[in-house]
Amino acid sequence: MLEAQRVTDDVWALVGPKEQRNAQNLANNATFGVVVTEAGVVLVDPGGSWLGAEAIHAEIRALTDKQVTHVINSGGQDHRWLGNGYWQTQGATVIASNAAVADHKDRGSMQLTMLDNLIGDGLAGTEPAYADITFDETYTLKLGELEFEIIHPGQAHTPGDAFVWLPARDTVFTGDIVYVERILGNGSQSDAKSWIEAFEAMAAYNPTHVVPGHGAATTLDHARADTYDYLVNLRTRIGALIDEGGDILDAPKIDQSAFDYLEQFDSLAGRNAQQAFEQMEWE
Repeated sequence: MLEAQRVTDDVWALVGPKEQRNAQNLANNATFGVVVTEAGVVLVDPGGSWLGAEAIHAEIRALTDKQVTHVINSGGQDHRWLGNGYWQTQGATVIASNAAVADHKDRGSMQLTMLDNLIGDGLAGTEPAYADITFDETYTLKLGELEFEIIHPGQAHTPGDAFVWLPARDTVFTGDIVYVERILGNGSQSDAKSWIEAFEAMAAYNPTHVVPGHGAATTLDHARADTYDYLVNLRTRIGALIDEGGDILDAPKIDQSAFDYLEQFDSLAGRNAQQAFEQMEWE
């Protein structure tokens, strides 16, 4: 269910399906990053379950015989952290923002209940396991010849979202700050306004290669079209609706048709609009 996509020298994206979590994808319905250094492998996001982490490990073994030494949690969604326990038993050190760890502790029980319903026996062995190293805003990891800058720019899809800048490869791993090919999810744990700001903070690095949280590795222009432009349109349309005296029942009717090419548009666009209305009503 994972497709290994070579991004640039020593860098791969493991691209998972863009569908809902299920027993086949083991909650790996996301994109994960792999960087091979002289001293070991850095994995961006561990997988959505113990078995999901094992599936990621199988893909990494097909790329290199080096050990995974560090795992970075890019946010608070299940596939960004619930595989941590597997990697810690393999000897890896897990890194996450303090805001992400707080989110893990806050929503972990709910996520496990959801996954029990969605992936059933695929959840076997999965238990909450938290980061070994935490940080507030930035953390620099040096491994082998490469340096990884991990930046938490503020709340985006989740409160603790972070991106990973790999300057030597002109590559950024965005986690859920960027969705391509499928519509993003603006949920109760999200903040569309600061999400826009988080995207801008990431884009300021002007990366050549963008490994998104969902979808294949791509360009900054593509990331901007599918995520940033969508968020700006969402907030602009909802702002106009509020100014006109509309209510939350009108929110799903706003014009989002410019983005109906994105997968899962029909199932998420209306809910995204209602959530944006709730976020903006008292701004």
